[in-house]
Amino acid sequence: MIPLLGTIFKVSLLLINAIAVLSEDRFLARLGWVSGQQQAANAGFHQGYDQSGYGAVQGEVGLKARLIDLISAVRTLMRIPLIGMNIIVIVYELLLG
Repeated sequence: MIPLLGTIFKVSLLLINAIAVLSEDRFLARLGWVSGQQQAANAGFHQGYDQSGYGAVQGEVGLKARLIDLISAVRTLMRIPLIGMNIIVIVYELLLG
């Protein structure tokens, strides 16, 4: 049971790391997966109102918009905790490996 939990933790850590290192300029922009803030920054001084965000009815927000928000949230909120978790896993693997 314990090795299974360790494996699940390592896999989830690798997936979160993969999401965190995605470059919005190089990779996500090519796919058209750019957040509303990035599109507004690329549009110059035009300040358009994005209705796909918090004020919209939940049924109107698409899966793509939710995934873009999830990616940007993981990149923003998990940066510092990921550093700590990666250090802990590296030390664990080096010592008890």
